[in-house]
Amino acid sequence: MAEFTPKSPLNKATTAGVQAAAVGTVVSALQNALGNHSYGAAGVLTRTGGTIGFFAAVGATFAYTSAAVSNQRQTDDAVNTAAGACAAAFITGLRARSFPVAIGGCAFMGAVMGAYDYAGKLASTEGGAIDPEKRRKFFKNPDLVVDLPSK
Repeated sequence: MAEFTPKSPLNKATTAGVQAAAVGTVVSALQNALGNHSYGAAGVLTRTGGTIGFFAAVGATFAYTSAAVSNQRQTDDAVNTAAGACAAAFITGLRARSFPVAIGGCAFMGAVMGAYDYAGKLASTEGGAIDPEKRRKFFKNPDLVVDLPSK
């Protein structure tokens, strides 16, 4: 397994927060364009601008939590992603002003994102070459398998 490298939670949160705010701006612009109101183009910031801040908060929370948990545990695995998704979904439940929705969202998104990250790490080839014998056993007719060139 590869050596763990610590991540800066504030750096990750800032980057993800700015990117999520950009997505929130697009969503806010769509909400503004599709709504009936008299605010004009300024409605992106005044009428539906809370969407921008909400997206930024959720993105920054996910990134900060997953990086902080990763640093605390000194590992880079699916548990970090699950913790970040749980924290981000909890924020969404708080916006809905419902504690049960916050808890349920935390459990659901934590499980889904954790499983997704776990499955992705299982399927990826990062961290090393594929074992030729394992690759040969995967196929039904191993005699037809051509060996991959070594790197």
